Amino acid sequence: MSSEQTYTFSSESVSEGHPDKVCDYIADSILDACLEQDPQSHVACEVMCKHNTVVLAGEISTNATLNYEEITRRAIADIGYCDPAEPFCAETVQVLILLSKQSNEINQGVVKATDDQKEQGAGDQGIMFGYASDESPELMPLPILLAHRLTEGLAEDRKSGKHSWLRPDAKSQVSLVYRGNTPVEIATVLISTQHAASVSQAEIADYVRKTLAPRVLGQWYNPKAEYIVNPSGSFVLGGPSADCGVTGRKIIVDSYGGAGRHGGGAFSGKDPSKVDRSGAYYCRYVARRIVSAGLAKKAEVQVAYAIGRAKPLSIKVETFGTGDALKAERFVDETFDFRPANIIGELSLLQPIYKQTTNYGHFGKAGLPWETLAVPAAV
Repeated sequence: MSSEQTYTFSSESVSEGHPDKVCDYIADSILDACLEQDPQSHVACEVMCKHNTVVLAGEISTNATLNYEEITRRAIADIGYCDPAEPFCAETVQVLILLSKQSNEINQGVVKATDDQKEQGAGDQGIMFGYASDESPELMPLPILLAHRLTEGLAEDRKSGKHSWLRPDAKSQVSLVYRGNTPVEIATVLISTQHAASVSQAEIADYVRKTLAPRVLGQWYNPKAEYIVNPSGSFVLGGPSADCGVTGRKIIVDSYGGAGRHGGGAFSGKDPSKVDRSGAYYCRYVARRIVSAGLAKKAEVQVAYAIGRAKPLSIKVETFGTGDALKAERFVDETFDFRPANIIGELSLLQPIYKQTTNYGHFGKAGLPWETLAVPAAV
């Protein structure tokens, strides 16, 4: 691609009240509750929400003593589904619990790797990617970063009471014009937000254009951009009361908005022995270090694992022609250890930190260990 080619790239985000994100947040709330009492918990929690029912399924092996129903109701209340007039309400939903222990066959390979009995094995096979770009201070692709700011801004205005007609379910989408690798301006902002029946579509559109967008987009706010608000019209019925939610269905929202590749494994509800999660976090950490060290403007790292084995099957570094690929590969080979036990220890992943990751992206947020650890000087 020519460095001067002009093109438009789009990414979307969803709010914490989106049905799939409700499920992700419940799953990560259960994971955190397990880790608070037993850091060695093995958790693979799947959640489905529909109408007035929440289904908890999967495998959990833990010494923690937990009330899964109470955790579920508290998570739903945190999001804001507390209206008893709605089918999906924290106090009135039915919680169906279908949880069993992790298979001993899987557990044996995790506790003692088949290729090194002193090491922890990967909790599953698969490929994971991490990505970083210097187009934002957070080293994130700008379209997904701005899309997250919009949905998070909707939640902030709803919870503060400034715009009491806002409801939890929402989506955003940002289309950004690039010239080569450089973002130039926002071309389109798309917002679909659930709302009270009493508010007009004109008032919602006015709020997005004049209040939300200028506040959250900052220097990237473009008054000349196209603003599309609730394009299908009224959006009163939303959330799990109207639609079905399932964990793990927003993996592109969770990662890089399509700008970087994704291996396909979801994050939420999985403890760090599952390399779908910990491997992706470490790849992001490594890609971020490559860019921060000045070895490339964009970097993508791929790792592949076999279940029960500690040593990765492969590690690949891509710099997209924006840096010294050979030097970046040598830096990764000499600096980073992709074995699961090292990842968990180096990033302190046995802490109950996962509810912080669920909404508005797992990457680019301050306070998470794969985002905040010290960066070395240029190599």
